[in-house]
Amino acid sequence: MAERPLTKDLRPDRVPLSLKEYEAAGGYQGLRKALKEMSPKDVQKVVTDSNLRGRGGAGFPTGQKWSFVPMGEDAPRPKYLICNADEMEPGTFKDRLLMEGNPHQLLEGMIISAYAIQADVSYIFLRWAYKLAAAILERAIAEAYENNYLGKNIIGSGYSLEMYIHTSAGRYICGEETALLNALEGKRATPRAKPPFPQVCGLWGKPTIVNNVETLSNISHIVTNGPHWFNGLSPSADTGTKIYGVSGKVKRPGLWELPMGVTIRELLEEHAGGMRDGFRFRSVIPGGASTEFLAEEHLDVKMDYGSVQKAGSRLGTGTMIVIDDKTCPIGAMHNLEVFFARESCGWCTPCREGLRWIEQILRAIENGEGEPEDIEVLEEQCRRLGPGNTFCALAPGAVEPLQSGLKIFREDLERHIREKKCPWK
Repeated sequence: MAERPLTKDLRPDRVPLSLKEYEAAGGYQGLRKALKEMSPKDVQKVVTDSNLRGRGGAGFPTGQKWSFVPMGEDAPRPKYLICNADEMEPGTFKDRLLMEGNPHQLLEGMIISAYAIQADVSYIFLRWAYKLAAAILERAIAEAYENNYLGKNIIGSGYSLEMYIHTSAGRYICGEETALLNALEGKRATPRAKPPFPQVCGLWGKPTIVNNVETLSNISHIVTNGPHWFNGLSPSADTGTKIYGVSGKVKRPGLWELPMGVTIRELLEEHAGGMRDGFRFRSVIPGGASTEFLAEEHLDVKMDYGSVQKAGSRLGTGTMIVIDDKTCPIGAMHNLEVFFARESCGWCTPCREGLRWIEQILRAIENGEGEPEDIEVLEEQCRRLGPGNTFCALAPGAVEPLQSGLKIFREDLERHIREKKCPWK
């Protein structure tokens, strides 16, 4: 049976593990090892050698990201470690599972990561709607302080760290790390220009690392078991396990921790139970709403970074949204673009105006008011809002499902326009 380090201790009744239960399962042993036996550079090397890639969507190598932080006595102070728990990507709910089920796993990963970059303060930047997660994390942080896993001179190591929860004001753009930093500083949540990068000049102008919940939850296991163990968890070139999710008209929507690189077909048929009776698979968004549609011919694509990219999409968060034959694909695309247009921070013109224009065109087509030239306009907007044409990645991500949908669902678009109605209504 495959190892599931992130979820093996989750209780079926969904009650979060207390500190004592977490310790009984081996919790905080990685922290003890890191603080008592390893230097910060040693921890960085172990994580680098594990080849852990960020699980928030971008997939950047975690150890490499940490290596950009200035170290030594002359480094600017204070330094910050921030957990990005602003999980607002439509179709994504994996981080919620980890925070609500095993909060100390996240805290231990954060403390070790903070030690690795010699951070003085850490924040959990939490999605506003995650009320239960907030309460659970607050209790876990209090337990950690009471048992000297947080605060001054942690477990007699000489290392000190303070940790706080910051509840997001509730915008999708806050998930972009520099917009997150602005929001945390009490400013408007708009992305910052790079360089400088947050690792050198981040929160309040100081060195800062921002990592995702799932990424940080892996750290204690890597430190405890070593990088070779982590590399061996997956047959793929991408190491470790991944929490995959499936939503849509499947028999068992949910989340599963599996070796990195399982196929889309295995996820859909073995774990999600296949399509519900009376529904047929048509397409899938493999990694959250800001990734491109894949068709039936891609069912045997491995769900790792390289394979999904080669197929024409992105792994993203690894949480799939399935489109069935009884759901209007144009309506689905319109629904996505409504979200992205609403969540644009408005900082740059292509994103602010272009996404709203796209949403209006798709709405007209869905309502039977589309014109043949609308398809060409949508294709042009995909080019204009592509990478390099906007201030951040929100708009390029927003047009990924659109540009693939214009190819896969071309006949559906033309039929909407030709018949002056939505055939699914």
